Amino acid sequence: MPPPAPTAPTDLPALEAICAAHGLTPAEFAALREHAHAAKASAYCPYSGFRVGAALLTASASASASASTGEIVRGANVENASYPVTTCAERVALGTAVVAGHRAFRAVAVATDVSPPASPCGMCRQSIREFCDLTVPIIMFDKDSNFVVMTLDELLPLSFGPESLGVPGPPKAA
Repeated sequence: MPPPAPTAPTDLPALEAICAAHGLTPAEFAALREHAHAAKASAYCPYSGFRVGAALLTASASASASASTGEIVRGANVENASYPVTTCAERVALGTAVVAGHRAFRAVAVATDVSPPASPCGMCRQSIREFCDLTVPIIMFDKDSNFVVMTLDELLPLSFGPESLGVPGPPKAA
């Protein structure tokens, strides 16, 4: 299945429809975009030069926070001279969120410097699967903030998750 055509950030009717379809407010969408792009600026990628930033919208605030709404947790790719040791932005964000007490997420955003938008790699898709419901939107931004939104199920069909092992896994956002 070919990915959907990117949507321009100025296409407000499309943006509102996408937000409504995925249970996000336009403000949450904008915050995800801003945080993913900001995280990208922190990427450590001296070998590939391929910067990636990720932002996760948590299902609720961490136990240490006083707010009852979701938080945004960021991550950036961290390369290593031994390439297999490299950690992708999405997995950095997930690890940071887990350490902060989060186990469920409402949305994932990824930003890169290329066009069209790049999707999470296979390893990141599987890592996202551990903590996200299959209906969670994965928002992919290109260098100009044009975006594509696909659900985790669309990016990782016939996925393998905790329930495949007879384990309930972490609670997931509805």
